[in-house]
Amino acid sequence: MEENLRRDSHRAQSSYRELEISSRGTCLSEVEGWLAYLKARVFWTSNLAISHENCGLFVYKISKYIHGLAARGVHYIHRPGPTLQDVGFIVLPELGLDKAYISETLFSFIFLSFFLWTFHPFIFKSKKIYTVLVWCRVLAFLVASQILRVLTFYSTQLPGPNYHCREGSKLARLPPPNSAFEVFLLNFPRGVIYGCGDLIFSSHMIFTLVFVLTYQKYGTRRCIKQLAWLLAVIQSFLIVASRKHYTVDVVVAWYTVNLVVFFIDKKLPELPDRSGGASLLLPLTAKDKDGRTKEENHKLLNGNSGDPADWRQRTQVNGKILEDGNTVHADGAMNGA
Repeated sequence: MEENLRRDSHRAQSSYRELEISSRGTCLSEVEGWLAYLKARVFWTSNLAISHENCGLFVYKISKYIHGLAARGVHYIHRPGPTLQDVGFIVLPELGLDKAYISETLFSFIFLSFFLWTFHPFIFKSKKIYTVLVWCRVLAFLVASQILRVLTFYSTQLPGPNYHCREGSKLARLPPPNSAFEVFLLNFPRGVIYGCGDLIFSSHMIFTLVFVLTYQKYGTRRCIKQLAWLLAVIQSFLIVASRKHYTVDVVVAWYTVNLVVFFIDKKLPELPDRSGGASLLLPLTAKDKDGRTKEENHKLLNGNSGDPADWRQRTQVNGKILEDGNTVHADGAMNGA
């Protein structure tokens, strides 16, 4: 009896060791697979970034400096005066200096959320967007919008409604520069935060609307899209309530940025399909391989070729990713059904 118990105990311990070793091997293989995937993603994106190095990052940096230079230049010619009559100022109560940070906090949240979303393919095994190409489009929208903004606020200078731009404030007017170097230095970030005169139209709304419109096109979560538009509207009210801009600055930004994005987006080449040849560089698990084989057979039955260049998602129509949970069939949508 004791021998049988010892034998059973020994077998149980051996089975437990084998199971433990097997589970460790499975965990290690999962970790190694994820690391290989991440390495392939970085490799692919690096190559993509090199091939698109002229997409606009350097141009954006130059235009950003020129925009800052123009904003500082208009501060020299800014003349403080009585705050203009504004419908938004009448309707919305003034937040005051102690609550002016609310607008900046919401803007920072929108900016950070969009930035993290564009880099989510590095963490999750998503094949929806190319991070580099999305930012190329975003930078193109921002450059065009800021050029129009510089032309607009230099055309007519309005007395700034912000607290540090009103009559009696020492920051409302800049003293004449002692040298050209003082002008080109920009006094960052103080010169940017306490600028005056660069009003029409709002720079905060440029960034907010460009981010929202980009996610509207390439995002997949309908609820997040609706939340993004709601936050953009709230941001508009907060900018006026904090007296950083007149209502006209926000209104002009709404239709100008939308038009800029609409026309430039039609000129830029559409993003390539992420389900194409790029995915061949990524390591596949056995489950993914089985799924890909079934997908290839299904597409061959539907009349698609087996060429990897023809592997495209049925839910992608005219370069737009349909939202999750959309019940409309893509082929029917393309046929007008």
